[in-house]
Amino acid sequence: MFTSIAIIGRPNVGKSSLFNKLTKTRNAIVSDFSGLTKDRNYGFFELKDKRTLLIDTGGIAESKDSINESISNQAWIAVEESSLVIFLLDGSENLVNEDFSILKKLRRLNKEFIVVINKIDKKTDSSVKDDMFKEGINDFFEISAEHSLNISELKSSLEKKIPNIQNRQIDGKKIAVLGRPNAGKSTFINNLINEDRLVVSEIAGTTIDSISIPFEINKEKFIFIDTAGIRKGYKYHHKVEYFSYVRAMHAIEQSDIVVFLCDAQENVVDQDLKIINMIISSGKPVLFVFNKIDLLSKKQISDLYESKKMQSDFMQNILKVEISAKNKKGFNKVFKLTDKLILKSQENFSTSMLNKLLEKFVKQSSPPSINGRQLKLKYINFGGIYPTTFMISSNQDKKIPRNYKKYLENSFRKQLKLESIQLNLIFRKSSNPFEGKKNKLSSRQTKKRQRIIKHKN
Repeated sequence: MFTSIAIIGRPNVGKSSLFNKLTKTRNAIVSDFSGLTKDRNYGFFELKDKRTLLIDTGGIAESKDSINESISNQAWIAVEESSLVIFLLDGSENLVNEDFSILKKLRRLNKEFIVVINKIDKKTDSSVKDDMFKEGINDFFEISAEHSLNISELKSSLEKKIPNIQNRQIDGKKIAVLGRPNAGKSTFINNLINEDRLVVSEIAGTTIDSISIPFEINKEKFIFIDTAGIRKGYKYHHKVEYFSYVRAMHAIEQSDIVVFLCDAQENVVDQDLKIINMIISSGKPVLFVFNKIDLLSKKQISDLYESKKMQSDFMQNILKVEISAKNKKGFNKVFKLTDKLILKSQENFSTSMLNKLLEKFVKQSSPPSINGRQLKLKYINFGGIYPTTFMISSNQDKKIPRNYKKYLENSFRKQLKLESIQLNLIFRKSSNPFEGKKNKLSSRQTKKRQRIIKHKN
């Protein structure tokens, strides 16, 4: 398929900082807090004509609690997937048992790896280098990922180990998965692609970063972007939660469509509507998915759809699907609708077809008068995607009644089948190109005009 490099080490040695530096992104959250990365984070390391997948992993810890154990397992899965491993150490501290355990297991797996000592900018009496010599490792790199010290030397070494893979890039339709914490986003992705790619836990908020996962279905390429659950009050709580929100918003910008997961047991709450409103504001199509539907009775499901929030105008134009991520039910419908909505959201509409529809809608309901002047809609043209935009030229661009705008929007949406697609109608006042200008006669026309006037007199 393609080569890949995994960055591993115990918590807080600087793996995410190095990942960001090598991929030239800020895709991994970086903080002084230990253990922020909980899933494998994917990015691309490119140098000249070479390109490889880079995997940032969670810190490998010897703690026996379920979350830390799951994070460590994810890191070792990344090692098994990769053709090369970067074993990162903290050069400002002495080695601990976890470092030696990782080294021992790497050797046992017989994986090619390089040792990189990070944080050399911090002056300490650390014995890391001496310990490496004692372990029989004489070749290693000393860097500061934060301050880019010796990063170019590391890149040059990695370049020699990456085979030429020109024109082999991972691309595909990008699907961002959003929702409140513990809505089942990671379970949904894992079961849809039949791989344990993401940490799944009953503890809400296990995913705190955005994770990009390439996969194929029916020979078509896709990329899932699993995002952190957006909590209520995210702007005012701990900075990690705020950065998770920023990553989720960045995922929306990168995506072709957003799949919004809602826990059917908890019904739709104000926080769900706020998140959906952010998606709508971005211009991206959205598919609303009720997860854990298997835990509800038919009466409860009926009550779910009859709730005040689900009956609001806000939700009327959004397609809804019911699934059970745990039991893999409803996946086919989600996938078909997702593919359909991506194609529809990227569709260009011809000017002639739009003008025929506009003429039809105007005949069905005549435009109102504004300040005694009849509103005239002259023509319409396609203005772009994300959101799908139509530019309407008229003799008025302001004070157009909201209900008539809504009538036109609903009419276009229904006729063009734009459910779940964001639609924006922009009214522009058409200008007279000759307004304020007088026709200037040529010298010949001026002489002729004078002769005619003289003849008449």
